[in-house]
Amino acid sequence: MTTYVHGYSTQEAARLKDQATTLAALLYGDLRYPKGATVLEAGCGTGCQTVFLAAANPETNFVSMDISPSSLATAQEAVRARGLTNVRLQPGNIFDLPLADQSIDHIFVCFVLEHLKDPVGALRCLLRALKMGGTITVIEGDHGSFYCHPETVDARRTVDCLVQIQAILGGDAMIGRRLYPLLTEAGFAQTEVEPRMVYVDGSRPKLIEGFSRNTFIAMVRGVRDQALALSLIDEQTWDKGIADMEKAAEPTGTFCYTFFRAVAQRNG
Repeated sequence: MTTYVHGYSTQEAARLKDQATTLAALLYGDLRYPKGATVLEAGCGTGCQTVFLAAANPETNFVSMDISPSSLATAQEAVRARGLTNVRLQPGNIFDLPLADQSIDHIFVCFVLEHLKDPVGALRCLLRALKMGGTITVIEGDHGSFYCHPETVDARRTVDCLVQIQAILGGDAMIGRRLYPLLTEAGFAQTEVEPRMVYVDGSRPKLIEGFSRNTFIAMVRGVRDQALALSLIDEQTWDKGIADMEKAAEPTGTFCYTFFRAVAQRNG
């Protein structure tokens, strides 16, 4: 198994694109950076967040970095397709940043810490690259916040499989609730965390398709083989759990999930 629980398949790239398109306005659509500032996007992946941020901040310079060459290639295509000229993509590891200390004005990290064995260590590495008074924005989900209607024991078990697999790989699928203590321990100051909830019902058909089906259920579906190989669940229960979640994604059902967005500063 890859240490990135969702893998690097074509299907995962498509899911990430759907996720970003659906959630951009809620999670980071209001982020505005100063003219001429340099923003490090640490763990840019396939560039799904990159293109939204760069388009919304045309006079800001983005350094978008990722450890995966294939993801960076996809991100480059996305940036080029949109004609964005304020993005520099480069390979890099958060734990060994190819950047000078205090060389970055602001940092953006989205859906990255959940996959790391040492999120505090990663934040400390990022802190070193941040200028005094600069900010970091961190966005993470929390699978423990998910609920739906109708909800069954089998539906919950399939979601729990994803949580368990991520834990086995050293990550934390419920890291959203930990952002404040993590940033504080890493040495950031003036940390403020706010929940940003996605609620879906029959009156919001775009969210049914974009979030319930193409983001959340698709994400859970993606760990089917791992869950079965690890004997976390049997095939019949898995299939029923997915089917039950699909029922909650119908117009008569509801979905709810909470993301957390934290903003903190370097003051010392």
